[in-house]
Amino acid sequence: MPDTENKIEIYQYRGQHCLNCELPLDKNDRFCPNCGQLNTTKKLSFSDLFNEFFSGVFAYDSRFQRTLRILLFRPGKISKDYVEGKRTRYANPFRFYLSVSIIFFLIFSLSLDPSENFGRQDRDENLLSKLDRKELSEASMDSINKVLTSDDVGLDSIQNNVFTETYTEKFVSQPELDSMNFINAFAKKADLYYAYQDETGIFTASRALDSLKHEQSNYNLWLYKKAVDAGTFSKDPALFINYFIGKLPFIIFIFLPVFALFIWLLYLRRDFNYMEHLIFAFHVQTVFFVLYSFALILEIVFKWEILTTLANFVFLFYLYKAMRFFYGQKRVKTILKFLFLNLIFFTLATVAAIISLLASFSIY
Repeated sequence: MPDTENKIEIYQYRGQHCLNCELPLDKNDRFCPNCGQLNTTKKLSFSDLFNEFFSGVFAYDSRFQRTLRILLFRPGKISKDYVEGKRTRYANPFRFYLSVSIIFFLIFSLSLDPSENFGRQDRDENLLSKLDRKELSEASMDSINKVLTSDDVGLDSIQNNVFTETYTEKFVSQPELDSMNFINAFAKKADLYYAYQDETGIFTASRALDSLKHEQSNYNLWLYKKAVDAGTFSKDPALFINYFIGKLPFIIFIFLPVFALFIWLLYLRRDFNYMEHLIFAFHVQTVFFVLYSFALILEIVFKWEILTTLANFVFLFYLYKAMRFFYGQKRVKTILKFLFLNLIFFTLATVAAIISLLASFSIY
């Protein structure tokens, strides 16, 4: 009796046409054969939304686990299956790449030192503040103490003799800058701003431009801020390196289609189109992120810094095996193309890194 009541309730909400694509339907049609939407006219409830969400999550989760397992332990197989049409059992390569890259990014952020101070504040311009920030030998300290106890010499003399502010030699007034072309003015200002912030400790752009009597334009404010950033990175290169590496998953996502083009050219005589090479590139890069994620986790837990280096060698071996299986060529040809592809990869990566570094620095 309960089963009969459930069937009546189910058929009660079956429609005569699909609400999504308007295709005519029969009462026996549970799903639309055209778009796959559930055939129901029932008002949406919380339980419906909840069940739909978690059914999608678990369906993707099962494909995610299967894809990850086969991707790691059977190099090249998923790429080959995918281009041969066996796709339902695996996660979409682009979505899978994005999921793994986000996880990698989160793990990488955890590997950074949270106690590290990345900000810079204006230093006081008095002598004692400067003395705290200079590395002086014992002989220098003795000399300063003698001068401090002398009645003939004041603090101004100490400041002028010990700390010569060379930014004055590079000073260019606003009228002089206005008479120059853009490139020369940029070079002069960049040189002056870097020296000024380094020697005075003034890191606030508006305050520095006011002191230099330069125009308070958005361009000048930005340029002074970049000079401060350059000074920060010169003293702590790891700061910018960590910032840049954090953006690598997204930079590589743009870089991979360019790299796939060179793979296509290298295998031009093989029966693969560009998209099939791109799928292979995304799968291989996904493995790279997975290996590095495992290495970073173990480094965080056990403090074994050698693991990321080991992950590089494991990845190179994996890449060779994946190329051999996916493209189906003999060992010698695969090794030669493996070496050539790595040469292309590092060349393109260098060019992309330079462009990305400049872009990242400009928007930091």
